[in-house]
Amino acid sequence: MPATEIDYYELLGVARDADGDTIKSAYRRIAMECHPDRNPGCADSEARFKAVSAAYDCLKDPQKRAAYDRFGHAAFNGMGGAGPQDFGDIGDIFETIFGSAFGGGGGRQQVRRGADLRYDMEITLDEAFHGVKREIEIEVSQNCTTCDGSGTKPGTGTRTCNLCGGHGKVRAKQGFFVVERACPSCNGRGEVIESPCGECRGEGRVDRPRRLEVDIPPGVDTGTRIRLADKGEAGLYGAPPGDLYIFLHVSRHKLFEREGTTLIAHLPISFTTAALGGTVDIPDLGGTAHALTISPGIQSGKQLRIRGAGMPVLQGRGRGDMVVEVAVETPTRLTARQKELLREFQETETGEECPESRGFFDRLKDALGG
Repeated sequence: MPATEIDYYELLGVARDADGDTIKSAYRRIAMECHPDRNPGCADSEARFKAVSAAYDCLKDPQKRAAYDRFGHAAFNGMGGAGPQDFGDIGDIFETIFGSAFGGGGGRQQVRRGADLRYDMEITLDEAFHGVKREIEIEVSQNCTTCDGSGTKPGTGTRTCNLCGGHGKVRAKQGFFVVERACPSCNGRGEVIESPCGECRGEGRVDRPRRLEVDIPPGVDTGTRIRLADKGEAGLYGAPPGDLYIFLHVSRHKLFEREGTTLIAHLPISFTTAALGGTVDIPDLGGTAHALTISPGIQSGKQLRIRGAGMPVLQGRGRGDMVVEVAVETPTRLTARQKELLREFQETETGEECPESRGFFDRLKDALGG
């Protein structure tokens, strides 16, 4: 490795297996110490600032870091240390034959848009039924207002990148092939910032809180994803921002369970209502009461369906159904008079009152040989 190519990990003072947060923290600390604004006129500080910035630009990108870990600086300036333009002629031939596969004509590479972000939000089943507007606050990278996203100190500009000659790409020969990649020095811009903005340290973006209103439509379910376009992380040097995705989680309800647009309720009824029948009012999530008819002799586990009393159809019309599952409850607290009446009823039983029970014992006798 040439003397001028100091190891990126040594520059930042981190181990080779350091995670992204450790690398970012080390870069910010060193950049703050040697920033040109803090050391005006000091060439050594300026050179160190540019070096650690180049190191951080490489190590924060997983693909660049993997290439650097494998090939060192040769991954970006040609195999064996050759300069980026050493294979320009053969690269132009490949571009003529294969077009965009090798750069699409050699023009400057566009800076990538910002990263997409995820936000997990929990809502109630009632909110999922009616729809709701929620306000959230997130910490997100946004365009720097001091430099308007350019990354340059106000009143200054940029110069052509010496590494790529302003093309935004570097070429390296690998066997019989010429591979192009974004220039690690300028991140594909073709330009280098001479005097970085003191607010964003030359990135063109800063982390700050942002308040957003999220409009959640009726009918959403756990796993529903809402996209907020251009509300993600700001791109480097004024590039377009990414998107923000809201992932919804619907909490459990004390009365209803949900299967798609169907609401399921478990209804306990007394054994007298089960025997004699009756009517029960069941409210839906919209507050409307539905009269549910209980047929005489109904059994536990019987499911009764109320059409159109379930969840709204997401981005559609109508509603699902409500399914009410009956559970016959055996009384546990009886008065002396109630027990007396039940004994009188028991004395009059013939076995025909509960055919399922009688049938079971008949089958049991047959199985045991009488």
